Amino acid sequence: MSVSSQNNQRRSSTSVPRKEVASAILGTTTASHTRSNETGDIPHAIPAELEDHYQGLVEQLSISPARLRLITNAFVKTLRKGLGEPEQTVPMIPTYVFGYPTGEEKGDFIALDLGGTNLRVCHVQLKGAGKFEVTQSKYRLTEEQKQEDGASLFDFCAQCLMTFLNDHFPNGTPEGMALGFTFSYPTLQDRIDQGVLVRWTKGFGNPGVEGKDVSELFNQSLQKVKCPLTVTAIINDTTGTMIASRYTHPNTRIGLILGTGCNAAYMDKMHNITKLKIDGCPADERMAINCEYGAFDSFDHKHLPRTKYDEVIDLTSNKPHEQAYEKMIAGLYLGEVFRLILCEMIDEGVIFLGQDTYKIEKPFVFQTAFLSLMETDSTDEQLLSAGLFVHFFDLNTTQEERHFFKKMAELIGVRAARLSACGIAAIVQHKGIEEDGCDVAVDGSLYEKYPGYSEKMHNALVDILGENGKKIVSRHAEDGSGVGCAIIAAMTKARKDAGKFANF
Repeated sequence: MSVSSQNNQRRSSTSVPRKEVASAILGTTTASHTRSNETGDIPHAIPAELEDHYQGLVEQLSISPARLRLITNAFVKTLRKGLGEPEQTVPMIPTYVFGYPTGEEKGDFIALDLGGTNLRVCHVQLKGAGKFEVTQSKYRLTEEQKQEDGASLFDFCAQCLMTFLNDHFPNGTPEGMALGFTFSYPTLQDRIDQGVLVRWTKGFGNPGVEGKDVSELFNQSLQKVKCPLTVTAIINDTTGTMIASRYTHPNTRIGLILGTGCNAAYMDKMHNITKLKIDGCPADERMAINCEYGAFDSFDHKHLPRTKYDEVIDLTSNKPHEQAYEKMIAGLYLGEVFRLILCEMIDEGVIFLGQDTYKIEKPFVFQTAFLSLMETDSTDEQLLSAGLFVHFFDLNTTQEERHFFKKMAELIGVRAARLSACGIAAIVQHKGIEEDGCDVAVDGSLYEKYPGYSEKMHNALVDILGENGKKIVSRHAEDGSGVGCAIIAAMTKARKDAGKFANF
């Protein structure tokens, strides 16, 4: 499938200059925000103006239970359309992972996980009885590496893998060790050891990869460094999260990623995956589905309550009009929503008068971790927030401003958590398991580190599903992609050794 032609049929994906877009949407100008002050005292925000702005933000960022249910209903229809028709915006990708693990899989495996922030290499020892041991190393990905030529990115991955193998297996890599590649981006597969990248997400934009088989590209890089391994299985991190948790918690039915990006995976029956036909495959055979539902409501923007701040983030991204749902709930973007609101208030002359604000005017400089810090600051003076603004942005704040910032951060965090519940509820409703309930295995820094995120998400599930929402239980899956990748490699080897769908 030609990704570029698919995008062109919908809308151009050419990004536009940030300042022009922000100015047009937010109604701001490019004037300097430094003001003279004869008295020497730094002017501060007027409490009444802060309250007016807060009430305006409440109206823009709050989402009612009724709206959540409408979004979820549209979500269910989108999921089912992706199962029935190819080349949909939410592609509902068959993974060729057949069935759940037994918990008795055993063996030694290497798993390489290309996430949104780090490259992780793991040696996983599966011991059966739901037990395993993991040895791992992480390698930081720079923003430059996420935009350079695709071959260079995979060369870096291969070099890190060889470093890991040389460090941990000084006498040579054990013969026959399988390599699982957790590739956390929309990928179309015709079999489990092959995958064509549909589109980059999570801020990646490496040219020369979209529309190509990432397994083939990575194997070429492995050959350059004379690595003894080749890719056994291409796995999505969300699928790996579900499988890893199922290995130890049998009630797990959904895997969820809430970190730099967002996505979900679950197990469906073949009679629901009508776009896929496999000769001899029973209608009740199970296959894991990688939803890639961060793309929900992309291009048309009919269902999600986007604000002007969301529009700026979207239109100035490297993929305008794409990944609409992800851009409203994922960790990569929450801090930027906060920063855009601040910049609008600066331009309106509400905050930071008499101070040089150039440091906070750089896109994405305000990290989502800063919002977490503000929300966890329980002191009356909000001293953590005060230190944050001084240290990173050379900006002085008053106690009233800091309390306003904290409330603003809470609004952004609550909105993200409530919207994230819509995707979970949609899968639950599609599968018809509202009465039974299920466990949801969640991996990702947003779920793990953002204060109160899981509680806010569960409250929204009750708003959507009523009392049945209480039967949906989420748990943090610490090592889903590494261990899950190894388990899937073990399952795949056993399946093919048994001659079951051996060509897939």
